[in-house]
Amino acid sequence: MKRWGALAPGLLALGLAACSAPAPEPVVAFDLDCAEGFDSIRNQILARPGVTPAPDAPGEPYEIFNEDSGRASYIFTRPEAPAHPAVFVQTATRRNGERVMEHEGCALGDPAAYDQLLAYWESLAAAR
Repeated sequence: MKRWGALAPGLLALGLAACSAPAPEPVVAFDLDCAEGFDSIRNQILARPGVTPAPDAPGEPYEIFNEDSGRASYIFTRPEAPAHPAVFVQTATRRNGERVMEHEGCALGDPAAYDQLLAYWESLAAAR
C-alpha cells in the first residue's frame, strides 16, 4: 500500500497535465519578400497573430508594430518620410551571448534615404 501512496501524487499530476490546454503553435518568422510591395507586406504583417501597434511617436515619419513574443518589430515609413515606401524587420537574436538586433528591409523608395533610415535604426539598436 505504501508504494501506491507514493505514486498517487505523480499519477494525479500526469492526469492534470493530460487535461491542460495544448501549447499554442509558435508563430513562424515572417519571410520578407520585397517584390511583394509595401502595401502587401504591410497587410501580411498586420494580419499575423500577436502583432500589435507600438505607442505612436508623434512627429516620427514611421509606425512600429511589435510581435507579442518580443521576437520581432516591424517598422513602416509614413508617406512624409524621405525613405517612403520602406519597411524594416527588426529581430532580436543572440550573438556571442549578447542580445543584438538584426535588421532587414525593403527600400522601395529613395535608396539613399533608406540607407540613412537604416543607419538610424541600427544606431538605436546599438545604444540599447
